[in-house]
Amino acid sequence: MSSSAKHRSNRESLADSLKGRHSLSAGAIFCGCLAAAISLRPSLAPAQEALRNSLAGDAAAAANRLQLESIPYTFKTGDLRLLFTPTLGFEWNDNINISQTKIQEDLIVSPGMQLMVNYPISQQNILSLNVGISYDKYLDHDQYSTWQLQSGSALSFDIFIKDFRINVHDRVGYAKDSAQQAAVAGTARFGNINNTIGLNVTWDLADVTLSAGYDHENVISGTSQFNSQNRAAELIVGRAGVRVHPKVITGVEASGSFTHYEQMVLNDNAVYSAGVYADFQPGKYFQIQPRVGYSIFQFKHTSQSIQTSDLGSWYADLNVTHQVTDAVSYSLDAGHEVSPGIQSDAIEDWYFRPSITWNIIKNLSLTTSFSYQHGNQGAGNVAGNLTETYDWYTAGLGVSYPIIKKLTLSLNYRLTVRSASDPTRGYTQNMLGLQLSYHPQ
Repeated sequence: MSSSAKHRSNRESLADSLKGRHSLSAGAIFCGCLAAAISLRPSLAPAQEALRNSLAGDAAAAANRLQLESIPYTFKTGDLRLLFTPTLGFEWNDNINISQTKIQEDLIVSPGMQLMVNYPISQQNILSLNVGISYDKYLDHDQYSTWQLQSGSALSFDIFIKDFRINVHDRVGYAKDSAQQAAVAGTARFGNINNTIGLNVTWDLADVTLSAGYDHENVISGTSQFNSQNRAAELIVGRAGVRVHPKVITGVEASGSFTHYEQMVLNDNAVYSAGVYADFQPGKYFQIQPRVGYSIFQFKHTSQSIQTSDLGSWYADLNVTHQVTDAVSYSLDAGHEVSPGIQSDAIEDWYFRPSITWNIIKNLSLTTSFSYQHGNQGAGNVAGNLTETYDWYTAGLGVSYPIIKKLTLSLNYRLTVRSASDPTRGYTQNMLGLQLSYHPQ
């Protein structure tokens, strides 16, 4: 059998296996997407951002390919599938300013709409669009009301040419949730519009896989208070992996990012990283992915008020996913990194993020999650950076249940606690949310 035919056979076998494992009802698929969107999870810090974007793009492209035949739709003409899902959310927040002293509570009403479009250009080439938009209306503090563009909104297109896969994508998101950024305290106004456009090319040679990617990223602050975050970045990444065992892939990775800020508050910088990674699958539904390497931050001293010395530090990440049974699955992400800051040039942190999904009761999905981050804000500070050490904890509980055939009810609770070397930047926040989602298909 030729190498190309062998790859096609392997890919088809994998797709058939995964489809059999994930042959979900329309409601179940949507509930999974909804849970991912509103699980009140912490956002990822942008260290090794080119690598993170590449891995996220690969995962999204794989999901699109495998779910095309099973995803629900509201309207279909030929091979074009469109799914419209209206939502209505209610959220009570007892500390919208994430403040130690200026504590204000509010009830937030959030009507929204999710649009998913899928169109196969050919048997293997799929054009996909996923856009979610909602409006958060604060009933007592209208100055904080805002539009939200759900994380994961994206346009993605896969092109297959023999053993090559080319993914072209544009991912965009905006969320104003200050408590989900560990380095922020004392404000309800933090939120960035993030748009990333680029491509990733993968060359699959059976036991060897080579990939390279390029992204252009634009970040725009949603409020004038954080206009210093407005920036553009060029992100490049390369990976080479070898299958050393039927269950083990190992390889090397390298990335670079080059960031320019619009304002002369934070310093323009170049970040380079290199390391090794592995992908170990001891079982069909069990995956372990360790990564370790070294990053170098070079600052260009463009700021009028901040001086930071160049930094060099190691990074490491361990990601574990395990579908234990049809009813129980868990994931774990833990590691160490240095990332660009918000009111400082750099943050060095440790993180630990486990979550468990329980589907013990028929049609009821229960998710429990926890996150911890210990950070040093102002790493490498010479002058002008906000400097502090902090500990940031979140604990979440989410329940989703289809109360009738086309209507799903989701309940979510999140506790966030932050302590810091500056006591005024600590806080406690409780959030309780309810969301109704209607599936017209």
